[in-house]
Amino acid sequence: MSTFEESLKKLETIVDQLEKGDLPLEESLKLFEEGVVLSAACKQELEAAEGKVQMLVKQRDGSLKAEPFTTEKQG
Repeated sequence: MSTFEESLKKLETIVDQLEKGDLPLEESLKLFEEGVVLSAACKQELEAAEGKVQMLVKQRDGSLKAEPFTTEKQG
């Protein structure tokens, strides 16, 4: 199984190859399918990592409390 970094690098290579536009249709389709799989795997790994990230929040009494990190703006 590939690491996230390896998968991302392979995905970047596939995108570069497809952007050139000089591949036969069959090879382009094969690379596109591989890219979709790699993209989904990278997304899943990022979502799993996001769930593990926590931030330490300083409480009014000076103690620290771990809370889940969210990317949503809180108003």
